[in-house]
Amino acid sequence: MQDKRLNKPPMHLILLLQRFFQGALHAFFPLMGWCALLGFGVVLMTGVPTVSWAIAQHPSQSQILEAIEKGQEGARNRNPPNTLYWRFGSLEDDSHPYGFLMTKLSGIAVLSGHFALRGEQPTSQDIQRVLDEEALQVVAMIFGDTPTFALGSYLILKQGNRLIKPDRIRFDARASPISQRHGEPVFRAKIVASFIYDNFDLLAPTSIKVFPGVGGEMTFDLDFSAIP
Repeated sequence: MQDKRLNKPPMHLILLLQRFFQGALHAFFPLMGWCALLGFGVVLMTGVPTVSWAIAQHPSQSQILEAIEKGQEGARNRNPPNTLYWRFGSLEDDSHPYGFLMTKLSGIAVLSGHFALRGEQPTSQDIQRVLDEEALQVVAMIFGDTPTFALGSYLILKQGNRLIKPDRIRFDARASPISQRHGEPVFRAKIVASFIYDNFDLLAPTSIKVFPGVGGEMTFDLDFSAIP
């Protein structure tokens, strides 16, 4: 099967074009800023406007530039880069189970945000390392009442009748204490599971099923096709 990425311009050319348009627009149209740069640059390279995000196994040039700009915008607003990952579960309350998806595009946005906070830009090699990732990382944050409650935890994807096992999984052998609930300590642990892109449907309704080491089950229902 032909690798679709071979038909795309090298990453260093994309970044060179991005920097060229940024410099040109800031020189002649300083009030237009990065938003104008992004739209102008993408039209010249692709001939079409930017597209919405999704779980893209082979992101387009416009999607890559959009992710870079999203990270830079977050840095300008002084938002922590890690908030750019797509979150599921409890969206605001960090004391209840939640998680996030580490896609290629969100990874580029987070990378761009970290660099932008230092007044820098990622190199083509930095971005290419993210694009070369073969697996989607699913991170779940769960809570228990003992430091070792997450030991032996597991996480799978369910799409229709299919159960997709992770290629790799790791968990906190010892959870971190975060607060007390009804006088008892509460501990938080992280589970990270990697799923090879070719092993699941990138657009299907999906349930993320988490099995804590101490027993029980929790489910997060997502629609991969609707992820922004």
